[in-house]
Amino acid sequence: MSDSRDKQNADDAAFLQAVGERVRNARARRGMSRKILAKDSGVSERYIAQLESGAGNISILLLRQIARAMDLSITEFLGDRAPLTVDQALLLRQVEDLTPQQLQELQTFIRDRFGIASSVKRHIALIGLRGAGKTTLGQKLAGSFGLQFIEMAKEIEAEAGISLNEIFDLYGQAAYRRFERRALERVTADPAPKVIATGGSLPSEPSTYAHLLSHCFTIWLKAQPEEHMGRVVAQGDLRPIAGHSEAMADLKRILAQREALYARADMIFDTAGKTVEQASTELIAALRNHPSWLAQDAAE
Repeated sequence: MSDSRDKQNADDAAFLQAVGERVRNARARRGMSRKILAKDSGVSERYIAQLESGAGNISILLLRQIARAMDLSITEFLGDRAPLTVDQALLLRQVEDLTPQQLQELQTFIRDRFGIASSVKRHIALIGLRGAGKTTLGQKLAGSFGLQFIEMAKEIEAEAGISLNEIFDLYGQAAYRRFERRALERVTADPAPKVIATGGSLPSEPSTYAHLLSHCFTIWLKAQPEEHMGRVVAQGDLRPIAGHSEAMADLKRILAQREALYARADMIFDTAGKTVEQASTELIAALRNHPSWLAQDAAE
């Protein structure tokens, strides 16, 4: 009996550690500090710290016991969507063990077979962490190609009718995500080609990022964490480090969590160690000669 109880305790501890790690990683992908998450969720910063360290509330374990008793996944109770149909559940079960490469092949097959997301990508979207140069290089890119430049931050403010700070202060990050999605859908619905500078955390929202990838030729502007931080601070914006004694560690965690998402871009351009003029000249040349972009031009 003692061995059985010890095994159960070890299993519970591992589960709570996994939950804490998922919460911590999700927070990193969204670029949220514990303080901001506590404010938006109404849950104390102390409890969030305990949860992320693997010391979650016992109710989580009780909910898992209930799910196990019914042979269900705990996600059946935690999700916001309606229960899956039999066909949906079967399809998800079949793709669970596919590798990332196989998943991309499946996406290509679905697109070609059913005509989903098969439209020409008329727009260029720049993604990456703050300080990557999305606005500066985006404006130069737009000028070189004779396209309109769009700053998504301004479009989100227009959608909400208030400033970004007011969105976060009054409604929280969840509302920001809704305004971001609506603004992106409006901007990409306009057939006139444009260059779009997106928010750094956009790729952490799967449905919004999927929309961007299917409507825009995406370019990840990549740089070293120290360069991201230095560029933002040099612009006089201290928000990334306000109230943080471990800002660089947080930034590196955010980048690590988003790196695989950013890598889904159609093109990756490294700005590390480059001046603005050098980066813009090389970026324009790289885009003009990129096979996927040439294919887009041919499809027009």
